Amino acid sequence: MSMASVDDIRIEHDEGYLKSQYQQKPDDYFHGARTDFIDALPEAPDARLLEVGCGLGATGALALKHGRAGHYTGIELDRRAAEEARKTLNEVQVGNVEEMDFNWAPSSFDGLILSEVLEHLIDPWTVMKRLAPLVRPGGLVLASSPNVSHYSIIAEQMKGHWNLTDQGVMDRTHMRWFTPATFRALFEDAGFEVESIKPLVPFGSKARLISRLSANKLDHLFMRQIVVIGRRT
Repeated sequence: MSMASVDDIRIEHDEGYLKSQYQQKPDDYFHGARTDFIDALPEAPDARLLEVGCGLGATGALALKHGRAGHYTGIELDRRAAEEARKTLNEVQVGNVEEMDFNWAPSSFDGLILSEVLEHLIDPWTVMKRLAPLVRPGGLVLASSPNVSHYSIIAEQMKGHWNLTDQGVMDRTHMRWFTPATFRALFEDAGFEVESIKPLVPFGSKARLISRLSANKLDHLFMRQIVVIGRRT
């Protein structure tokens, strides 16, 4: 969806409603370090990283432990999760990233992490354009989001279904949905060069065969979650 579409569609944003939805999430919703993101980060014990939607701080704690960062900042909407994250991260700001005033100088961070968060925003396009200047030129961005063009979702749409669920691609707290192509465009439009776009879980044998026979043109059908790795231009 383009920025023009965002301007055309007016959505009443009730932050209290969003917070209530997150308060109903089980504790394990906020657990789970992104080990794949940690592996993608260079060994840089002096690096400064920013994570939007840091949850309980598991990814940041692991990055600090393994020398991928020397200073880790998180932004988290859920106050109870943020309080837990403060036990391990250097800095945690509580609030809605769409409404916050950033007090960091341009190029303050060597990397930006957004794990399953952009789909929860009303206007992720504007948010990314505001976050991008905080990352130094050449700095990494690591992000992921569910893929609405997965074959299972398309099959449901062909039946006329658009059923929201408590978790997964059709999580009822999602405000936006992406395909691999539109997720790539989100970062490119914000000033990042996308180095790779891939599934979170590697394809199985059947999907790899179809991918090879279609010259990768059908890969979008088999990605449940999209992972982007890019750099600030």
